[in-house]
Amino acid sequence: MLPLHLQPQSHVPLYVQLRDQLRALVHAGDLRPGDRIPASRELATMLGVHRTTVANAYAELESEGLIQGHVGRGTFIKGNGNGLKISPPAPPVLNGNEGVRWELLFADERGEEVLSRLTASAPVDALSFVMARPAEEFFPIEELQMCVNAVLRREAAEVLNLGPSDGYPPLKEALLEMLHRDGIVAKDENLLITDGCQQAFDLISKAFVRPGDSVIMENPTYPGAVAIFHGARARCLSVPMRTHAEPGVPLGLDLEALEATLAANRVKLILLTPDFQNPTGISMPLASRRKLLELAGRHQVPVVEDHIYARLNAREERIPSLKQLDRSNIVIHIDSFAKVAFPGLRVGWIVAPAAAIERLRIVKQTTDLHTDQLAQATLAEFLRRGLFSKHLAKMRKVYTSRLAALDEALRKNMPEGTRWMRPEGGMCLWLELPLGFDASELLIHAKERGVLFAPGRYFYVQSPLPNTLRLGFASLDEKQIARGVATLAELLKIEMRKRQRGVRRAERSRVALV
Repeated sequence: MLPLHLQPQSHVPLYVQLRDQLRALVHAGDLRPGDRIPASRELATMLGVHRTTVANAYAELESEGLIQGHVGRGTFIKGNGNGLKISPPAPPVLNGNEGVRWELLFADERGEEVLSRLTASAPVDALSFVMARPAEEFFPIEELQMCVNAVLRREAAEVLNLGPSDGYPPLKEALLEMLHRDGIVAKDENLLITDGCQQAFDLISKAFVRPGDSVIMENPTYPGAVAIFHGARARCLSVPMRTHAEPGVPLGLDLEALEATLAANRVKLILLTPDFQNPTGISMPLASRRKLLELAGRHQVPVVEDHIYARLNAREERIPSLKQLDRSNIVIHIDSFAKVAFPGLRVGWIVAPAAAIERLRIVKQTTDLHTDQLAQATLAEFLRRGLFSKHLAKMRKVYTSRLAALDEALRKNMPEGTRWMRPEGGMCLWLELPLGFDASELLIHAKERGVLFAPGRYFYVQSPLPNTLRLGFASLDEKQIARGVATLAELLKIEMRKRQRGVRRAERSRVALV
């Protein structure tokens, strides 16, 4: 039996204790390459903890290269941190009648975390803060139907056929007009239509990144982008986000750390979300944007600006985008309709220098030929009739109200030691639990009470803080938000009381020994 001893009353999360103890056993030689360790369920039973605690510890050890799990065969010690590694056990020989063992053929997950493992089997009517998605009850369905009908009456044969790989011309024309109103100077040759921002990231990774290239990302950041660039075998360098106000220190990306990272590495791209960043909700101040562009220009590193949340501003004034401020033609600007309306239509766009757009267009041709023509034509009609601007104004009011309700509920219910910064728009709020708490363990109990959220560890490129979590508020109404936050706060307070009782018992024990 493994010599493992966890201390529930400690301020150190249980999974961190387990991770550190297993790591120590490997480095000490007590666990050697090739040794099999218990399955997560088995070890959880042995230690009297939840299976997620063991799974989280195993996930971090696997990312360090110390262990490796194999479906159907178990988890094995892979190395000792000194370069000593073993080959995984050989797959079992089949007699030809069992069929293909697909799980043995899958490629590595490459570090992606699967949030659905923690949120599975939740009640159907659960209050879910997990996703940053628009409120479906406000989808302008009648207006969209009107636009679809108009397009099909006017040009059915054209929009149901194959189209240009760079996008449906009337949509490009409408988007260029919108970009011009936003202060972005662009021509047809600077614009590529995509299947949303996720495809934009994928195309950029394929067009610019070779295995081993360094890419700078915010930490924490959008996990979908991390997964794509890990999949491209990029070296993802993290620069921390400043999420709390300090005198003389701007919120957002740590520019001193960025400058040091640029100086120490040959960097291919910088990826960031300046407006209402996912997951923190923080917006980069204007002075920081100018400094960022100066640094990127000095080092000749293109900046990929994810602009997907920027239109959801609670205030009338908007900080200029990086693309608006770009004087060196160094910004690749990506955007989508997904956070304002119609996430299912999967239409986005990239604005970049003509040479970059041409390369991205060629890559897109090898991926999917072109974006859905009917969806593009429908959105072009939606824009042409002024329906997008009208819907956006409506949704800004809705989300501003829901953000205010979330902030009020947190102030009213959350225990001392919980920290957050209220964003000025977007769809996400970043919450820091009191030190010593693990958001993944809180989620286990919250799920039983019908409340879901996204633990912060899923958003980090490296060095995750286990006491962080993201609340996506846009798809819940004010009453649902209040109920969900009250439940989370109640669970936190219950756990705090348990810990306080444990500390008091420990203190009494020490006194008795004296």
